[in-house]
Amino acid sequence: MTTTRHLISVDDLTDGDIHRLAARGVRFREGTAAAGTPLAGHLAGIYFRKTSTRTRTAFTAGALRLGAQTIAYGPDDLQTNTGETVEDTAQVFGRMLDVLVARTAGDPAELRAFAAGNRMSVINAMSAPEHPTQALTDLTTLLWHFGHVDGLRVLYVGEGNNTAAALALALSRYRSAHLDLRTPPGYGLTGEVLARIDPKVVTERHDMKDLPEGVDVIYTTRWQTTGTSKPDANWRNIFAPFQVTADLWRGSPDAVFMHDLPAHRGEEVTAEVLDGPRSIAFDQAENKLHSAMAVLEWCRGADPAP
Repeated sequence: MTTTRHLISVDDLTDGDIHRLAARGVRFREGTAAAGTPLAGHLAGIYFRKTSTRTRTAFTAGALRLGAQTIAYGPDDLQTNTGETVEDTAQVFGRMLDVLVARTAGDPAELRAFAAGNRMSVINAMSAPEHPTQALTDLTTLLWHFGHVDGLRVLYVGEGNNTAAALALALSRYRSAHLDLRTPPGYGLTGEVLARIDPKVVTERHDMKDLPEGVDVIYTTRWQTTGTSKPDANWRNIFAPFQVTADLWRGSPDAVFMHDLPAHRGEEVTAEVLDGPRSIAFDQAENKLHSAMAVLEWCRGADPAP
């Protein structure tokens, strides 16, 4: 019988799941994963109500490479727009699809409703509080680049958005890893996320003073998170001190730069950094495909040893 697993939050994964998924993503990246089409005969729905380049392409291409077929749904395609309930839609999807990859950018309760029937696997391709598949991409990238994740030190600069939340939740599953978040005042991680994280592993400040030295990674995301708006009219002035520039490498000359993309050069990061020799942002983007394949395998129980 086919396994049905869901990835709606990082909390849906055990430590072992996280480590295996990252390792499997690396094997796909390096071309050492076993060949085959383990999802042959599967049908994956790709439902995106918000814009996407990397995640939508990664899961569509990943499903096809694994042998599945795909159906794409845009924001205006479902009868939920005419009043049908999510629960009724979920019943129909569950009788026709094997996997649903959904980006709502809203409340994850909707994704839980899709998963309630437990007939199809549901993958959160980004909701308002958390972006778990991005976190797995990030872990895959760290493992691919450094050969390990345990003990890595990451400096994250920018808004405490869904990418930051998922990264904090995921990185805290590794021994001696540490995440130092520098977020603008009023734009940090939520109390709900902080309550789920060991404060010895993840620390947060709302200034750019006394930055840690010798970090392995400097990470940022764009200031305008998909599907959100800022409550402060002068938010750009609040965010300005948190721009990633080459100056941040003075204390960490060997650090690599990561960005979940899309990037706005001259806002959250300078072109000098994004396009510079320490940037692995576009390798990170490629790894979204390899990580997506690992997630699709895992959700359907076709998860060989990493």
